[in-house]
Amino acid sequence: MRIGELATRVGLSRDALRFYEQVGILSSDRLANGYRDYPPEAVPWLEYVRTAQALGFSLAEIAEHGEELTEASDQAAALSALFADKVRIIDTRMTELAALRAELTARAGTDCPLRKQPTPVARAGRRSGFPG
Repeated sequence: MRIGELATRVGLSRDALRFYEQVGILSSDRLANGYRDYPPEAVPWLEYVRTAQALGFSLAEIAEHGEELTEASDQAAALSALFADKVRIIDTRMTELAALRAELTARAGTDCPLRKQPTPVARAGRRSGFPG
């Protein structure tokens, strides 16, 4: 099928389809007249791509794992493993974000929010004449 038909069937722009080709997510053959010709399998593949994006996968991740998933003997198990890896990445990021939030909260409303604030022990030491 040609690019316009594919774009209509999957609800993407022609530019998006060309971009997906550039980054290796989609492939087409060229007809004698130079038009792109997409296989029928492009429709479910692009639906998968859109679902994967909605689930937080980047285009780079989709491109990286696309061929691996297509060739997997058990696609459900391969997808489940990818999802489990993504959950671990999200959990790590959430921990990092919680630490960042705590740091920002501690600095908000201080005299100089960009300067690392001394700990309460260090502040107490400074009041008593000790360097801190």
